[in-house]
Amino acid sequence: MKVKRFVLAILTVVALTLPGLATATDSVTAQAATKTKVVYVSKLSKKQAAAKAWIAKRESGGNYRARNGIYYGKYQLTISMLHGDYSKANQEKTADRYTHHRYGTWTKAKRHWLSHGWY
Repeated sequence: MKVKRFVLAILTVVALTLPGLATATDSVTAQAATKTKVVYVSKLSKKQAAAKAWIAKRESGGNYRARNGIYYGKYQLTISMLHGDYSKANQEKTADRYTHHRYGTWTKAKRHWLSHGWY
């Protein structure tokens, strides 16, 4: 821990004394960050993944950009649930979280969809 603090202190001093170096480093870091793609991997069984895909097909036709009033994306989640992050990874993660908390499983969510026309 002390080594990390020491290295951080040295980097701070260098950045303050050589602002051009800090700007160049920030630029390279920013470029690398924009090229990094966040991927969310759902760990669902085949049965759960099939139910999830079935719901997505009915909700949006599988379109991550689908919009219907306050609902957005592949799973037609409320815009507020996505917290301004409309990425595919966030939509997948948020849909999994929502379904887990509300229904327990995607197959139970599908059952609800079949009886109510929404999940």
